[in-house]
Amino acid sequence: MAQITAALVKELREKTGAGMMDCKKALAENDGDLEASVDWLRQKGIAKAEKKAGRVAAEGLVAVAASGTKAVAVEVNSETDFVARNEKFQAMVKNIAQIALDNDGDFEATQNATYPGTSRSVAEEVKEAVGTIGENMNFRRSVGLSVNKGVVASYIHGTVVEGMGKIAVLVSLESEADEVTLSALGKQLAMHVAATSPASLSIDDLDPELLERERNVLIEQARESGKPDNIIEKMIEGRIRKYYEEVVLLEQTFVIDGETKISKVVENAAKSAGTDIKLAGFVRLALGEGIEKEEDDFAAEVAAAAGN
Repeated sequence: MAQITAALVKELREKTGAGMMDCKKALAENDGDLEASVDWLRQKGIAKAEKKAGRVAAEGLVAVAASGTKAVAVEVNSETDFVARNEKFQAMVKNIAQIALDNDGDFEATQNATYPGTSRSVAEEVKEAVGTIGENMNFRRSVGLSVNKGVVASYIHGTVVEGMGKIAVLVSLESEADEVTLSALGKQLAMHVAATSPASLSIDDLDPELLERERNVLIEQARESGKPDNIIEKMIEGRIRKYYEEVVLLEQTFVIDGETKISKVVENAAKSAGTDIKLAGFVRLALGEGIEKEEDDFAAEVAAAAGN
C-alpha cells in the first residue's frame, strides 16, 4: 500500500478541486496513483471533468516567425517575467525563432545551429546569456507548419512585444484562395485555438488514450445511474459526441460567433472564396504549460537554518 502523504493529497486537491477527505479516500482506493484518483473522483461526480490549471514556474516568451507558406513557434523560458521584458532576452528569442524558421521548426537542428554573429550553437548561446543576464534560461521547444499552397497564419496572445507573448498559435490553411482572404480566416481561427486549446484537429486525430480514458469515466458515471445497459449505451454515445465538441477543433463551436461549428466556418469561407479551403493543422504553445512550480517547504527551510 502506497503512503498517502499530505503533499500528494494537496496535489490531488489542486488538480480536482475536491475536498481533502475525498482526496484522501480517492488516493487510498487507488493505492496512491494520482491520475487514477482523478478519474475515481470524476466517476463519483466529485471532481470536474477538466483538471484545474496549476500555477507554472516557467516565465519567458513564446514567439512566432513566418516566411511565405511556412511559420514556426518557439518557447524560451526564464525564471521571472522581469527577464521576459529584457531587450537582450527578447532579441535572443527573436533570433532563435528565425533560426527555427530556417530549420522548419526542427528543435534539435535549431539547438545545434550556429547563433548569428558567434561561433556558438543556439544551446551554447542560451547558456552564455544565463551568465550575462544573471538568470536561468532554457530553449524549451520549437515546432513548425507549412503548406504547398495557402497560408500559415499566426497569433500571439498576451503580447509583450511584436511577435512574442504568452500564447503562440499557428494555423495552416491549404487553398488556392487569395492570401488576404486566407490570412483573415487564419487569424480568426488562431484566436479561437488560443481560447479553446483543442486536443486535436479532427476526431480521427484524437489520441486514443484520451478517448478511452474519457469513455471509461463516462461508463462508470452512467452505471451509477442504475439505468439499463441499452440506455447507458445511448447515454455514452451522446456524452462522447459532447466530448468531441469540447476537444476536437473541427467539432468545436466558433468562439467569435458562439454558434457555428469550426468545420462549417471553413466551409462557408470556401463558398465565399469560390474555391476549396482545408484547415490542415494547428499548433498552440502556451508559456510554461506542463512545467510545475517547485514549492518551497518554508518550515523545512527554517529548521535547516536553525541547524535542526
